[in-house]
Amino acid sequence: MNNKAAMVLMVAGVCYLAGSHVTARTATRQETAASTKSGQAASDQDIELLRKDIRSQKKQLIAANLSLTPTEAIKFWPIYDQYEAEYTKIGDAKLALIKEYAQNLDTITDEQALDYLKRSEEISQSVIQLRKKYVPAVNQVLPGKKTATFFQLERRIEMLLDVEVASLLPPLQSQSH
Repeated sequence: MNNKAAMVLMVAGVCYLAGSHVTARTATRQETAASTKSGQAASDQDIELLRKDIRSQKKQLIAANLSLTPTEAIKFWPIYDQYEAEYTKIGDAKLALIKEYAQNLDTITDEQALDYLKRSEEISQSVIQLRKKYVPAVNQVLPGKKTATFFQLERRIEMLLDVEVASLLPPLQSQSH
Protein backbone atom coordinates (compact mmCIF):
# COMPACT_ATOMS: atom_id res chain seq x y z
CA MET A 1 0.00 0.00 0.00
CA ASN A 2 1.40 3.40 -0.90
CA ASN A 3 1.88 6.21 1.61
CA LYS A 4 -0.99 8.26 0.21
CA ALA A 5 -3.52 5.46 0.70
CA ALA A 6 -2.19 4.68 4.17
CA MET A 7 -2.41 8.35 5.09
CA VAL A 8 -6.02 8.60 3.93
CA LEU A 9 -6.93 5.56 6.02
CA MET A 10 -5.09 6.90 9.05
CA VAL A 11 -6.64 10.37 8.82
CA ALA A 12 -10.06 8.84 8.32
CA GLY A 13 -9.56 7.01 11.60
CA VAL A 14 -8.42 10.18 13.33
CA CYS A 15 -11.45 12.01 12.03
CA TYR A 16 -13.74 9.16 13.09
CA LEU A 17 -12.43 9.52 16.59
CA ALA A 18 -12.87 13.15 17.20
CA GLY A 19 -14.63 15.52 14.94
CA SER A 20 -17.39 16.84 12.78
CA HIS A 21 -18.08 15.54 9.29
CA VAL A 22 -17.16 18.79 7.56
CA THR A 23 -13.94 19.13 9.52
CA ALA A 24 -13.13 15.50 8.81
CA ARG A 25 -13.38 15.97 5.06
CA THR A 26 -11.29 19.13 5.15
CA ALA A 27 -8.66 17.52 7.35
CA THR A 28 -8.53 14.42 5.14
CA ARG A 29 -7.90 16.53 2.05
CA GLN A 30 -5.30 18.70 3.79
CA GLU A 31 -3.42 15.77 5.32
CA THR A 32 -3.51 13.77 2.11
CA ALA A 33 -2.12 16.77 0.22
CA ALA A 34 0.59 17.23 2.85
CA SER A 35 1.42 13.53 2.69
CA THR A 36 1.65 13.61 -1.10
CA LYS A 37 3.95 16.66 -1.05
CA SER A 38 6.30 15.24 1.54
CA GLY A 39 6.08 11.67 0.29
CA GLN A 40 5.49 10.33 3.80
CA ALA A 41 2.71 9.86 6.29
CA ALA A 42 2.09 12.36 9.06
CA SER A 43 3.93 11.81 12.31
CA ASP A 44 2.15 10.73 15.47
CA GLN A 45 2.68 14.27 16.75
CA ASP A 46 0.94 15.71 13.67
CA ILE A 47 -1.95 13.30 14.11
CA GLU A 48 -2.32 14.22 17.78
CA LEU A 49 -2.43 17.94 16.91
CA LEU A 50 -5.07 17.21 14.29
CA ARG A 51 -7.12 15.20 16.78
CA LYS A 52 -7.01 18.07 19.31
CA ASP A 53 -8.19 20.51 16.66
CA ILE A 54 -10.99 18.21 15.59
CA ARG A 55 -12.11 17.66 19.20
CA SER A 56 -12.30 21.43 19.56
CA GLN A 57 -14.43 21.64 16.41
CA LYS A 58 -16.69 18.89 17.75
CA LYS A 59 -17.18 20.77 21.00
CA GLN A 60 -18.11 23.89 19.05
CA LEU A 61 -20.60 21.88 17.01
CA ILE A 62 -22.21 20.50 20.18
CA ALA A 63 -22.32 23.97 21.76
CA ALA A 64 -23.97 25.43 18.65
CA ASN A 65 -26.66 22.73 18.61
CA LEU A 66 -27.34 22.24 22.33
CA SER A 67 -29.13 25.25 23.78
CA LEU A 68 -27.78 25.51 27.31
CA THR A 69 -28.59 28.13 29.90
CA PRO A 70 -25.54 29.67 31.60
CA THR A 71 -26.21 27.55 34.70
CA GLU A 72 -26.53 24.36 32.65
CA ALA A 73 -23.36 25.16 30.72
CA ILE A 74 -21.31 25.61 33.91
CA LYS A 75 -22.39 22.14 35.06
CA PHE A 76 -22.42 20.37 31.69
CA TRP A 77 -19.04 21.23 30.13
CA PRO A 78 -16.88 19.65 32.84
CA ILE A 79 -18.87 16.41 32.45
CA TYR A 80 -18.51 16.67 28.67
CA ASP A 81 -14.73 17.10 29.04
CA GLN A 82 -14.56 13.95 31.20
CA TYR A 83 -16.68 12.08 28.68
CA GLU A 84 -14.52 13.27 25.79
CA ALA A 85 -11.32 12.24 27.60
CA GLU A 86 -12.67 8.70 27.98
CA TYR A 87 -13.97 8.73 24.40
CA THR A 88 -10.50 9.73 23.20
CA LYS A 89 -8.98 6.67 24.90
CA ILE A 90 -11.41 4.48 22.99
CA GLY A 91 -10.45 6.47 19.91
CA ASP A 92 -6.80 5.62 20.50
CA ALA A 93 -7.71 1.93 20.23
CA LYS A 94 -9.71 2.59 17.05
CA LEU A 95 -6.82 4.51 15.49
CA ALA A 96 -4.38 1.71 16.34
CA LEU A 97 -6.71 -0.83 14.75
CA ILE A 98 -7.09 1.25 11.58
CA LYS A 99 -3.32 1.72 11.32
CA GLU A 100 -2.76 -2.02 11.73
CA TYR A 101 -5.48 -2.81 9.19
CA ALA A 102 -3.97 -0.36 6.67
CA GLN A 103 -0.46 -1.78 7.16
CA ASN A 104 -1.60 -5.38 6.67
CA LEU A 105 -4.33 -4.89 4.07
CA ASP A 106 -2.39 -6.55 1.27
CA THR A 107 -1.31 -9.58 3.31
CA ILE A 108 -4.13 -10.11 5.79
CA THR A 109 -4.96 -13.70 6.70
CA ASP A 110 -8.41 -15.11 7.43
CA GLU A 111 -7.50 -15.27 11.13
CA GLN A 112 -6.37 -11.64 11.17
CA ALA A 113 -9.54 -10.55 9.37
CA LEU A 114 -11.69 -12.19 12.03
CA ASP A 115 -9.52 -10.67 14.76
CA TYR A 116 -9.95 -7.18 13.26
CA LEU A 117 -13.69 -7.72 13.11
CA LYS A 118 -13.81 -8.85 16.74
CA ARG A 119 -11.68 -5.93 17.93
CA SER A 120 -13.74 -3.45 15.92
CA GLU A 121 -16.94 -4.74 17.52
CA GLU A 122 -15.34 -4.52 20.97
CA ILE A 123 -14.45 -0.89 20.31
CA SER A 124 -18.02 -0.17 19.20
CA GLN A 125 -19.33 -1.79 22.37
CA SER A 126 -16.95 0.35 24.43
CA VAL A 127 -18.48 3.49 22.92
CA ILE A 128 -21.99 2.24 23.73
CA GLN A 129 -20.96 1.43 27.30
CA LEU A 130 -19.38 4.87 27.68
CA ARG A 131 -22.60 6.56 26.59
CA LYS A 132 -24.63 4.40 28.99
CA LYS A 133 -22.25 5.38 31.79
CA TYR A 134 -22.62 9.10 31.06
CA VAL A 135 -26.39 9.34 30.51
CA PRO A 136 -27.12 9.56 34.26
CA ALA A 137 -24.29 12.07 34.83
CA VAL A 138 -25.47 14.34 32.02
CA ASN A 139 -29.08 13.94 33.13
CA GLN A 140 -28.16 15.15 36.62
CA VAL A 141 -27.25 18.56 35.16
CA LEU A 142 -29.53 18.73 32.11
CA PRO A 143 -33.23 17.98 31.68
CA GLY A 144 -34.22 14.83 29.78
CA LYS A 145 -34.72 16.45 26.36
CA LYS A 146 -31.35 18.19 26.47
CA THR A 147 -29.66 15.00 27.67
CA ALA A 148 -31.24 13.09 24.79
CA THR A 149 -30.29 15.86 22.36
CA PHE A 150 -26.65 15.74 23.46
CA PHE A 151 -26.43 11.99 22.92
CA GLN A 152 -28.31 12.29 19.61
CA LEU A 153 -25.71 14.79 18.44
CA GLU A 154 -22.91 12.49 19.58
CA ARG A 155 -24.43 9.52 17.77
CA ARG A 156 -25.11 11.51 14.58
CA ILE A 157 -21.52 12.71 14.44
CA GLU A 158 -20.34 9.14 14.94
CA MET A 159 -22.65 7.81 12.19
CA LEU A 160 -21.51 10.45 9.71
CA LEU A 161 -17.90 9.64 10.44
CA ASP A 162 -18.57 5.90 10.19
CA VAL A 163 -19.80 6.49 6.65
CA GLU A 164 -16.72 8.59 5.88
CA VAL A 165 -14.35 5.90 7.17
CA ALA A 166 -16.26 3.10 5.45
CA SER A 167 -16.00 4.91 2.14
CA LEU A 168 -12.20 4.98 2.46
CA LEU A 169 -11.55 1.47 3.75
CA PRO A 170 -11.60 -1.14 1.00
CA PRO A 171 -13.44 -4.39 1.74
CA LEU A 172 -11.08 -7.24 2.55
CA GLN A 173 -12.45 -9.57 -0.11
CA SER A 174 -11.40 -7.10 -2.81
CA GLN A 175 -7.84 -7.55 -1.54
CA SER A 176 -7.73 -11.31 -2.22
CA HIS A 177 -5.38 -12.48 -4.90
